[in-house]
Amino acid sequence: MNKVFASAEAAVADIPSGATIMLGGFGLCGIPENLIAALVAEHARRGLGSLHTVSNNMGVDGFGMGLMLEAGMIASHTGSYVGENKLLEEKVLKGELDLRLTPQGTLAERIRAGGAGIPAFYTPAGVGTIVAEGKETREFEGKAYLLERWLRADYALIKAWKGDRTGNLIYRRTARNFNPMMAAAARITVAEVEELVEPGEIDPDRIVTPGVYVQRIVLGEKHQKRIERRTVRKSA
Repeated sequence: MNKVFASAEAAVADIPSGATIMLGGFGLCGIPENLIAALVAEHARRGLGSLHTVSNNMGVDGFGMGLMLEAGMIASHTGSYVGENKLLEEKVLKGELDLRLTPQGTLAERIRAGGAGIPAFYTPAGVGTIVAEGKETREFEGKAYLLERWLRADYALIKAWKGDRTGNLIYRRTARNFNPMMAAAARITVAEVEELVEPGEIDPDRIVTPGVYVQRIVLGEKHQKRIERRTVRKSA
């Protein structure tokens, strides 16, 4: 089955307002930047908005998910780290965005559980903090644990290094991050790749995300591969 879409815009054209969307990446590493730009274009074209996003962080001002935030497309966000985006802070303080912070390991496991069909699990992370408010706590072998629920989404927008036309994917180094687990936790997964090859060209032993988890695949037109922040020492 050929799952290739002609453009990022075509691959996201049917995402409705109010959808829950997972977006891969860690910082700006391994983000689906072309798909994000296509979402922003859809907002301009048809008013796509009120989205509920799930991602480790929210990009930076002027790039990545920061563009979605600036466009006013996001109603709520579940993530772990948001310290690189000043606009997010402003929106949260003004009550314009519902922010749900989650310990990073818990976030990863909630997404993995969603893909594995595990509705809930216990973890010690967050016990005795505001993370525990309103959640069931149980003791196992003398230690307290919180009950955390899975995370699933309508769509997952992910980034891979190489994919074939049937959706099999491999990742490059740390750009792998949240992408594979998100691919399994959504009803429709859209993968953006740097290289698109024919079926059989990827060594089966190297495939990380099997094509059964991917419904759409797009060859990215360009990848800026920015970093969040660079600090350099003055030359002597």
